[in-house]
Amino acid sequence: MHNKKNISVSLVAGAAGFIGSHLCECLLNEGKRVVAVDNFSRGQKRYLERHVNNPDFKLLSADLSQRDDTSYTFEEAAKQGTISEVWHLAANSDISAGVADGDIDLKDTFLTTVEILKAMKLHCVRELYFASSSAIYGDLGDQQLHENIGPLMPISNYGAMKLASEALISASCEAELDKACVFRFPNVVGAPATHGVIYDFIHKLIANPECLEVLGNGTQQKAYLHVSDLISAMIAVRAKTDTSKRELINIGPIDKGVTVKWTAEQVISRINPLAQIKYGKGNKGWIGDVPKFHYSTEKLQSYGWQPKLGSAEAVRCAINEIADQLGQ
Repeated sequence: MHNKKNISVSLVAGAAGFIGSHLCECLLNEGKRVVAVDNFSRGQKRYLERHVNNPDFKLLSADLSQRDDTSYTFEEAAKQGTISEVWHLAANSDISAGVADGDIDLKDTFLTTVEILKAMKLHCVRELYFASSSAIYGDLGDQQLHENIGPLMPISNYGAMKLASEALISASCEAELDKACVFRFPNVVGAPATHGVIYDFIHKLIANPECLEVLGNGTQQKAYLHVSDLISAMIAVRAKTDTSKRELINIGPIDKGVTVKWTAEQVISRINPLAQIKYGKGNKGWIGDVPKFHYSTEKLQSYGWQPKLGSAEAVRCAINEIADQLGQ
């Protein structure tokens, strides 16, 4: 019988979401024992159902913004072995909902970080991988966004709470964490999608096949990364043995992205080529939307990593994956 203290456990928060489900599969393929936790506000159990009979996988339902739920999660994870790392992907992913109600991001994006760090301290878990966002930079126009740029002035509650989480993680590194990697995500695409522009466009066309309504004038330009490339980038950084105690990394493609207009046209081509596009006004899709940003990924490339797909290829691939997911 194996001594459970010798079994390394990866705890994945927000595991039943789009990215979390892919991460769980990757960690299981590495031979890790994975404890997956989600509150299922957006994540779906079915995204992880292929793992339920795997003895190295355990799925928990818990709200990690609540202390009792977080304590329960870590206690259950500790029963599986020694928790060696926490992957914190738990957050509200609906930026516009967070603008309408700031409590959503306070609870789901920031308090999850507060409670996870408290539990990590209690259980002596000293390695954290955190999913942050380009939203922490705010709207800096055409400036290339590198990790040392500042000041950081987010324009959404989501971005503000991600930035607050980064600050709290940095403070925790002083005495409680040996390693904290903060990954600043770009727009990530693929399936199984729970939200995002491609997901929204396809759903809109299913509801109204004749016309696709686009928020904003379509000139918004975003870089997109396929979820498979995102996972490989995080694993590449994690594998680097000389990673500093606090590591901030922009993850993204090397190109400058594609416009919303181009993305809308690609969706129409796949779903209904006869549909018309109706654009809104202005270059913002919603309050808190950053219409254009361009990452510097030089630091990430220094790890020897490059994406397999550029923005255009990632979008086309994701359109087909999501359309197939929805039976289109």
